[in-house]
Amino acid sequence: AFYMAYQGQVDILVSMYHDHGLTPLKMIAFDRGINITLGLPIIRTSPDHGTAYDIAYKGIASEQSMAEAIRLASALHRP
Repeated sequence: AFYMAYQGQVDILVSMYHDHGLTPLKMIAFDRGINITLGLPIIRTSPDHGTAYDIAYKGIASEQSMAEAIRLASALHRP
């Protein structure tokens, strides 16, 4: 399934467990990957990277994944 997504044959993948979906996603889309938790009474999206304390304050971190998570949360919002 992940290979099909990588090839552009599917638009979305659903994983039963966080680590089952996150590992391959990080391998193919680390800078822009996001995850969403379904079934909550709130919209919850997050970037797929960690806190990256090792590169904090060095000016080399990418904000792309966080921006994608915010964009998706905004798109899912219904007033």
